[in-house]
Amino acid sequence: MDVRPHAVGPLCFRGAMTATTDLRADAEATLQRLAGPDAALREDQWAAIHALVAEGRRALVVQRTGWGKSAVYFVATALVRQRGGGPTVIVSPLLALMRNQIDAAARAGIHAVTVNSANTDDWRDVYAEVQAGAVDVLLVSPERLNNPEFRDQVLPELSRTAGMLVVDEAHCISDWGHDFRPDYRRLRTLIAELPDGVPVLATTATANDRVTTDVADQLGVSSSHDHALVLRGELDRESLRLGVLPLDKGADRFAWLAQHLDDLPGSGIVYTLTVSAADELAAFLRERGHAVAAYTGKTDPAERERAEDDLLANRVKALVATSALGMGFDKPDLGFVVHLGAPQSPVAYYQQIGRAGRGVERAEVLLLPGPEDRDIWAYFASLAFPAEPQVRVALSVLGDAGRPLSTAALEPRVELSRGRLEMMLKVLDTDGAVRRVKGGWEATGRPWEYDGARYTGLAKARRAEQQAMLDYIATDGCRMEFLRRQLDDPGAAPCGRCDNCTGRHADPTIGEDVRVQAQTTLDRPGVPLAPRKQWPSGMDALDVPLKGKIAPGDAAEEGRALGRLTDVGWGPRLRPLLRADDLVPDAAVDAVVEVLKGWDWAQRPASVVWLPSRRRPVLVESFAQRIARIGRLPLLGALADTAPPIYEDPEDPDNGAEPEQPNSAQRLAEVWSRLAVPAGTDPSAGPVLLVDDVADSGWTLTVAAALLRRAGAPAVLPLVLATTN
Repeated sequence: MDVRPHAVGPLCFRGAMTATTDLRADAEATLQRLAGPDAALREDQWAAIHALVAEGRRALVVQRTGWGKSAVYFVATALVRQRGGGPTVIVSPLLALMRNQIDAAARAGIHAVTVNSANTDDWRDVYAEVQAGAVDVLLVSPERLNNPEFRDQVLPELSRTAGMLVVDEAHCISDWGHDFRPDYRRLRTLIAELPDGVPVLATTATANDRVTTDVADQLGVSSSHDHALVLRGELDRESLRLGVLPLDKGADRFAWLAQHLDDLPGSGIVYTLTVSAADELAAFLRERGHAVAAYTGKTDPAERERAEDDLLANRVKALVATSALGMGFDKPDLGFVVHLGAPQSPVAYYQQIGRAGRGVERAEVLLLPGPEDRDIWAYFASLAFPAEPQVRVALSVLGDAGRPLSTAALEPRVELSRGRLEMMLKVLDTDGAVRRVKGGWEATGRPWEYDGARYTGLAKARRAEQQAMLDYIATDGCRMEFLRRQLDDPGAAPCGRCDNCTGRHADPTIGEDVRVQAQTTLDRPGVPLAPRKQWPSGMDALDVPLKGKIAPGDAAEEGRALGRLTDVGWGPRLRPLLRADDLVPDAAVDAVVEVLKGWDWAQRPASVVWLPSRRRPVLVESFAQRIARIGRLPLLGALADTAPPIYEDPEDPDNGAEPEQPNSAQRLAEVWSRLAVPAGTDPSAGPVLLVDDVADSGWTLTVAAALLRRAGAPAVLPLVLATTN
């Protein structure tokens, strides 16, 4: 879109503009309401505000966390509204960020509301407020932009009357960015539909040159577009003291945090790479008397909001969080950020540590890397955009259906997990190949080309980012300079503050008592395995006669796993065990015996059955034999494998983690077609202990339990070495 200096738009720059001096005075007054009586605009803040309000321009602002990017759009919003303009639409990625933005807007006298998954009951009231002109700011998630009702009924009017569009955390619009969200790419369409003269602001703190260029081009705010403003500042954070403390053992990292957490200033965040690590660490720190709370994508929304409030009010020393607590969380006096495990790119790391030290002179930033970090990176890398044949199958199924298909209805026909399938559909939607409609998805029939070169390039870029993170850990140079160079900051220079610049490294001291307690905690075996309750929908499409709730007479009991592959304690021991097919080791058997001793089953098992394994037959059979012998239980043998599999497991990846399985429907169809109880096997004497190596989707155990129950077993108790969940 060609945005010209005095384009006619919905704002008051249809007529004569207020003098620049008066505009700046109004801007300064608004900022002081927002940030306090001593606040003053930075020159770049004023440049952006003037460009947006006085000239109706587009701007991209790349500035460090804490610089005041939100002040730009809130001050600009107030000025636009004072001059008769419509509401600002802010596209914001996280609920935590939305809550912070609403609170900040209120301080400036700006009425902000949000439409998100947590306030569905309020949507119609919010829409009515917007239509009545009573709202200054509407915050929406990028996913909301393609909700059929919002897209078709609300967005057209909003686009026509908007006073300004803000894209917050704009690096998300780029699949070269560290937090790619396909829904952000729909903003290109929204921007193209805005009337001439509506200002557009994109902001981010974490973008290297490649991401910045991609974002600017997609949003039409690059220097190649007429009348656009790109502001990029230096990314140094003078308050941050960066350091790295390598400790190979997970128990040592837990122990160090337990011993030194109170030495860190104020309150802060401890980031982990996985949900299970966050839960484990938070529980251990609480055992040691620390006031902490876990915060992950699986935490109940109300509990997450309470945790945020507790951190803001310093009622907790730390939140132990995954990246679910990331972009935009605003606590100026946050005193520290510690990472238990390294994020897979310096850009992502810089974004997360940027939460600290925004309003204090000194904040501690410490990375505790672990040898298992690369295993976790490899897992996330496995969730990349699918190969072309899988994409073509999905397009073909949608094209042949002649009607919209829900994700659940499409799932049985495409060998992709639910998460990857949904991500793929969103990308295809932004590419114009499919369209989300009421009732699901439909093919558009438009030509579509698989951009293999781009996806190969992305994979290569991810590997380079991971190597850069390893280089950051190993460097003996300035750590802040290293991060700034990774972000293509031309002003990168030694900071004089980090551990390498000062020679002052984190104290590695760990008391023996806390080390022993940490090791005992991480050695604690046993993870519950919740039984499946419902068969996947659409199984009739795969000729499998299963639907609805799993009948009580077919269901497994709650099972047990020795540990999770993602655990800090058992994960590093279980992953190597699963790389080879060998006799089950004594240490694993001893730990499983402890699990069995603590299992509160209603009735003791009466026999042992194991599942046939193509990949680890020796491991699984020896595991079953050892448990049967120790428990003095009859060994009934393995279930029969009666048919060639629909899906052949790939070879073990080098990291020892389980390869991604097909989605639930595909996996269920496979095991249903090939498992059977051998003739002559009688499991009716009592509960059956069902033994396997790994529980992933859970469908193998679910089908095996149903078959054994139908053969007479009064109960089935699944027991596995590892679980991926």
